[in-house]
Amino acid sequence: MTVVEELAPQVGAKPVCDALGLSKATLYRRRKPAPKPPSRPSRPRPARSLSEQERSEILALANEDRFADKSLAQVHAILLDEGRYLGSLRTWYRVLGQQGQVRERRNQLRHPNYTKPELLATGPNQVWSWDITKLRGPRKGEHYSLYVVLDIFSRYVVGWTLSPCESGEIAQHLFRETLQAQRVQKGQVTVHADRGAPMKSKALGFLLADLDVVKSHSRPRISNDNPFSESQFKTLKYRPDFPDRFGSIQDARAFCRHFFRWYNAEHRHSGIAMLTPEQVHLGKAAAVVTKRQGVLDAAFRAHPERFVRGRPRVPQVPAETWINKPDLEGAVL
Repeated sequence: MTVVEELAPQVGAKPVCDALGLSKATLYRRRKPAPKPPSRPSRPRPARSLSEQERSEILALANEDRFADKSLAQVHAILLDEGRYLGSLRTWYRVLGQQGQVRERRNQLRHPNYTKPELLATGPNQVWSWDITKLRGPRKGEHYSLYVVLDIFSRYVVGWTLSPCESGEIAQHLFRETLQAQRVQKGQVTVHADRGAPMKSKALGFLLADLDVVKSHSRPRISNDNPFSESQFKTLKYRPDFPDRFGSIQDARAFCRHFFRWYNAEHRHSGIAMLTPEQVHLGKAAAVVTKRQGVLDAAFRAHPERFVRGRPRVPQVPAETWINKPDLEGAVL
């Protein structure tokens, strides 16, 4: 702007501004700045506003011990019952808001922050998932409780029982038999379940504690914290021969015995390279995978032109199985 002021008297303001890409209006504004607007007079205090004494009285009343667990609406109503009026409820909120006291005043139950379970299994009998589902009985409102304990690595049903009701004692009996049948050593397995009453019962808790079995629970209202049991129940209930209702508990037990034999020994599971849970759980997976690979290798040697992507590979059993695998992409090492 100094260059413009120096050259303008010699060649004129317009040519200089055009050469420098400036507006003449900018030059004129710099030469004669606009006067500052006059300051507005302070707003008079409304005649109906509260006095400082009244505001202090509202704050003092709101913070009395007897009102510590009550909302402002309750405080306002109680004072009206006592024949006292210091202002509208909106005025109370405005006065306390200016002091940063507009918040939840009542003493309410605070739910704890539940940690997301992160469980890893690299072989059978390391992490078990269990749950209870309902099977309909012959009459409306009659149900049977099916308890199922599942190994998450092999998808093998290691134990199950069917009962007319849910109880911690039944769960305790089921786990005692299952742990013995699987020859689980102390500290070997972690048992994961949701937060139902049988899962958190003292009877089961004492048994697992005695056997040094680690317990894990899903977070409340988080359905995907127990995905393996939920998936297994879906396989059960979407079978073509699964009835809408069972004629009796004996009928339901007979169906479950047949189903779990099929599920463990015949069902090819997509999560374990289309092997059966029994093959993975009993350590037969490697032999089966080797045999399958041999069949594919023979087919490849006979007609290599049919395999445009080269030698085919048989899917392998995953080396690890997670419940809520942690996200390590953003972790700082």
